[in-house]
Amino acid sequence: MVKHIVMFKLAEKNSENLDQAVATLNSLRGNIETLKFIEIGADFLSSERSYDIFLTAFFDNHEGLKAYAGHKNHLPVVEKMRSLCSSSIVVDYEIE
Repeated sequence: MVKHIVMFKLAEKNSENLDQAVATLNSLRGNIETLKFIEIGADFLSSERSYDIFLTAFFDNHEGLKAYAGHKNHLPVVEKMRSLCSSSIVVDYEIE
């Protein structure tokens, strides 16, 4: 199984942008065949090192992640998140 984690820092942190970003990420649920499970959350500490929103997604294998990356339902989400965020970081790794 492959785990894909992305953390996002909003360009302008306010409740409207936070809600919009979370809703955008939630639109992935049930709309990409290879996406087995998704978890989305917002940071509550707001420390200097904190990112504002995270997404954790699970796939059966590398091919599933690759299909997700180029999927027609994923690409508009990427665009919207880029418009709302100043930065993001990602890690992809295998789990048992």
